[in-house]
Amino acid sequence: MLVDGPIVLRNMPRLTDVENLLRILGKLGVVHHWHGDSTLELEAKDKTVYTAPYDLVRTMRASFVVLGPLWARRGVARVSYPGGCVFGHRPVDLHLKGLSGLGGTIEHADGYVTLSGRPQGGVVFLGGNMGSTVLGTANVLMAATLGQGTVYLESAAMEPEIEDLCHFLNACGAKISGIGSHLLVIEGVDTLHGCEWSMIPDRIEAGTFLCGAIMMNSDVTVQDCNPMHLLAVVDRLRAAGANLELGRDYVRNLPINKRLRAVDITTMAYPGFPTDLQAQFMALMACADGVSVITEKIYPERFIHAAELQRLGARIRREGASAIIEGTQELRGAPVMASDLRASASLVLAGLVARGATDVRRVYHIDRGYERIEEKLQCIGADIERISEG
Repeated sequence: MLVDGPIVLRNMPRLTDVENLLRILGKLGVVHHWHGDSTLELEAKDKTVYTAPYDLVRTMRASFVVLGPLWARRGVARVSYPGGCVFGHRPVDLHLKGLSGLGGTIEHADGYVTLSGRPQGGVVFLGGNMGSTVLGTANVLMAATLGQGTVYLESAAMEPEIEDLCHFLNACGAKISGIGSHLLVIEGVDTLHGCEWSMIPDRIEAGTFLCGAIMMNSDVTVQDCNPMHLLAVVDRLRAAGANLELGRDYVRNLPINKRLRAVDITTMAYPGFPTDLQAQFMALMACADGVSVITEKIYPERFIHAAELQRLGARIRREGASAIIEGTQELRGAPVMASDLRASASLVLAGLVARGATDVRRVYHIDRGYERIEEKLQCIGADIERISEG
């Protein structure tokens, strides 16, 4: 929506979140075409539409990031408050604070946010009680690229996804410096042009498969990932006793002849341990020797999966923003219910090592962030299949 001309994105997964966002963009005048399995071409054709409707935005929280670019390019944006995974309160107040700091006029009515005006230069502080905001940084960053003057975006998220977004926008003609730091400096430009871009590997998908390989104690190489994006995860896995080999674009798990030992983790903003791997790590710790403590600093209520892991025999109890896991010798298969995207992944991983069959229901959650996960797990020896409930 920011760019004049076509954009070609390579290494793009066919996820339901991607398809949902494409439906939203279609309502906003963006046409798209898939070339093969993983190349996506997009172009904004109709630049008069400015409303993103509730029936589409409610499907996922990330869709709220259309607000910034829609406003910056078209002068006004009307976007419904978002939906997404249910694991606690995740407000968009920092998004609105940042966009307001760019000079936007915000109105709230009927469950929609309307943003008008023209992005201006200035200093915008994006810090909050839980640290920086990844989606909020993306929203404000995109809007600032077409602003008048220079924006100093302080307490910006430093996740690899934000860094990649900055490099992509610069390839389209934006002027962003400070990339990879907490202070982004954006000099506004009049227009952006299209480009071709290859997406970075998904570090959460890579970390999920790595946890699965360790739980299965298998010689597995997670290929085409960036180990530098996984250093906090690798550190905790090695502390637990995993034997990992890191290459330029892969991480290999080598089998060990003893059980993992319990270790503690605290989720934090990048480069800390990612909240999106907390559930998978909990499944791993449920099979380790000793007692581990997982403290959730990003989303303190993100422990819905704990109750389902208990159905498989995991020993977990909650204490505030922490979960205490006492490792067990064996998990047992049972029917379980997925509550969100990463909870789904943790239940699948636990099912891989549980005695007997595990049925994971509501797997539509997992398709939001993993492309054909059952096929990839089958490649490393997992006995897993997708069935239709009838």
